[in-house]
Amino acid sequence: MDTSQLIRKYNVAAPRYTSYPTVPFWDQQSWSPKQWIELVEEVQKENSKKEISIYIHLPFCESLCTYCGCNTRITKNHGVEKPYIDTLLKEWNLYKQHLGEDIVLSDVHLGGGTPTFFNPENLAFLIKGITNGCTISENAEFSFEAHPANTTKEHLTILYNLGFRRLSLGIQDFDPKVQEVINRKQSPADVIRVMHQARRLGFTSINFDLIYGLPLQSLFNIQDTINMALAMNPDRISFYSYAHVPWVKPGQRKFTELDLPDNEEKLRLYETGKKLIQEAGYIDIGMDHFGLPKDGLSVAAKRGRLHRNFMGYTDRHAPLLIGLGVSSISDAWRGFAQNVKKVEEYIDLVNKGEIPVFKGHILTEEDLFIRQHILNIMCKGNTVLNKKGKHYEAILKRLEPLVMDGLVSVNHDHLMVTSLGKSFLRNICMAFDERLVHQLENNQSESPIFSKSV
Repeated sequence: MDTSQLIRKYNVAAPRYTSYPTVPFWDQQSWSPKQWIELVEEVQKENSKKEISIYIHLPFCESLCTYCGCNTRITKNHGVEKPYIDTLLKEWNLYKQHLGEDIVLSDVHLGGGTPTFFNPENLAFLIKGITNGCTISENAEFSFEAHPANTTKEHLTILYNLGFRRLSLGIQDFDPKVQEVINRKQSPADVIRVMHQARRLGFTSINFDLIYGLPLQSLFNIQDTINMALAMNPDRISFYSYAHVPWVKPGQRKFTELDLPDNEEKLRLYETGKKLIQEAGYIDIGMDHFGLPKDGLSVAAKRGRLHRNFMGYTDRHAPLLIGLGVSSISDAWRGFAQNVKKVEEYIDLVNKGEIPVFKGHILTEEDLFIRQHILNIMCKGNTVLNKKGKHYEAILKRLEPLVMDGLVSVNHDHLMVTSLGKSFLRNICMAFDERLVHQLENNQSESPIFSKSV
């Protein structure tokens, strides 16, 4: 069976596995805000290095990108910036009451929305407030997402001076027709300007986000977009599949399925883009991520230090990830918590002195066992099966077609992902996902939950 046939066979609805259990299968009965706070305190006490990761969600955008699946608030009123930042700092102070005096920041990431919607002075006020009273790890990594069209030299300079060294540029596609239909407009000149300014300041890692499967996208323009991106020489490229989930994001109804590449065309977009990226010398890290050999993500993958969380792949893992802002998700390894999704509710709860979480999950021993397997597969490309594990025989049975198709090998309970299997990591992980299997076997879902794997 050739690669095209395999992709057709395995192009099913599948989680991206930025967590296990995945969010739709969190057990609300086993979780409460009180339990979450107790877990945060417990994990930090056990954390000898006291290192913490922070993700900050900045939801505001001036216009709606119709492909976007993120939690956003569309407004041109920049008066929302300061009240929201004040609330973020209040939320962080609520957490600090439970974290003790010794807090070491391992990494800080600004996501959105559009972080560069905020003016540079307000971003500086936010970061200084977050880092106040904390120790910055010697190897800390500060990163932010940016829209090339509204990122100024002042943004870059101020954030660089505050310790930011990694920048992720949301490009998606350079074709004007595609940009028009997805309402995401920036020119190659915008991207080149931001890159040159960032390089001159000393940013050490620049990522491009590119998407295949967008409306009106063709094989010709994906080649054009990839070649233009490669000519700009970013350190990393994230080449994502467009997730068409209009039942979750109504903005995607601005176009119809007829505007999207069909399955065969989308397959060609993926294969063509991946081939061009790899031929340019980028290493396939896994799950849509590629890096130049000397980039930190590539080095971490080679050394077996790669980790995966709600932000995707990272070269570090702190025991505690605190998500601040609307819809942010926090991870304490043995449990998750997500903040409320509406700005007004978020501000109201924080002003009442409440950490604004509204749902989560406490992992069972079985969850922890499966989570480690999935992380091993996603980040290292191998895992060791446990004959004493509760679902050992069932997992082996589900792996059989993957072995037959050459995606994995199993030798003395040591599972290895093949080079071919790297394109099917989501499918491989599904063989371990007991919560998803249970849902599928019992036909409990009345509507789609996940996007297609390709």
